[in-house]
Amino acid sequence: MILPARIAAVDLAPEIARLKRELNAVILAHYYQEGEIQDVADVIGDSLQLAREAARSQADVIVFCGVHFMAETAKILSPQKLVLLPDLAAGCSLSESAPADAFKRFVDAHPGHVVVTYVNSSAAVKALSDYCCTSSNAVAVVNSIPRETPIIFAPDRFLGDYVARKTGRELVLWQGSCEVHELFSGGEISRLKQEHPGSITLVHPECPAAVRALGDVVGSTKALLDAVRTGPEDGTFIVVTEPGIIHQMQKVRPRAIFIPAPAEIRGSEQGSCTSCNTCPHMRRNTLLKLYQCMDARAPEIRLPADIIARARLPIERMLALG
Repeated sequence: MILPARIAAVDLAPEIARLKRELNAVILAHYYQEGEIQDVADVIGDSLQLAREAARSQADVIVFCGVHFMAETAKILSPQKLVLLPDLAAGCSLSESAPADAFKRFVDAHPGHVVVTYVNSSAAVKALSDYCCTSSNAVAVVNSIPRETPIIFAPDRFLGDYVARKTGRELVLWQGSCEVHELFSGGEISRLKQEHPGSITLVHPECPAAVRALGDVVGSTKALLDAVRTGPEDGTFIVVTEPGIIHQMQKVRPRAIFIPAPAEIRGSEQGSCTSCNTCPHMRRNTLLKLYQCMDARAPEIRLPADIIARARLPIERMLALG
């Protein structure tokens, strides 16, 4: 049964719970999902947390409320399971910035390099890699590699720059970026800091260096949430990442004030935009689509067996490092 688009979210939640029981399913949701999706999820987390949960879950069905590369990672770790994604068009600009064929040519042009790939990449690119990492453990992954070993880091050049600075390593960077994080405006963030003295600025490392330099805390979505959890109960936080995370931040600090940082509009007319900081791909998933995919057992993530076999090792190396 397909419910009409006008059905209220309050009516969908019990239907989703029923389907979850029938399917023996687990619903995983990234922090950047809409709040109503986070509220029906079994696990909410960043890429590393969700990858760990996908690997250890005893459910028969994994419903991944995130973007395509995240659901692919779940399928790689649990190939025998049915992995569903509410909207197959929920892609990722960062993943798409590294086409597998072009990336292979890049790797071949740097023989002897160990390849460390951010999880925001396709399964085919992971299959060309030696290690995967997330923003939570990228520094640890690079530090685990002998210092004399040259490293390719892909696809995010800003995260790669952050890791290079933290580790003191010279990394060969693929020149990819996230369409949301690369547009945060240093000028606007400086203005907000002046308007809100004593505020705490939380910055994701996918942002350019000039924006990261303004952060009181720079880290993964989980690290930023942890900073709120241990921060002042009535504090003011400037949030320089996708604003979906604010839903969880408000739960842990209901008396605090959260200010989503605006993005910069590029082109003939410069300015800032408070809606351009939202990931359009993450927001393709809706509560209705979540219900529909569970009801139809589709769309399903499918990957070739050889890609699963080759992509699994770099992911497992990442998980083993923590």
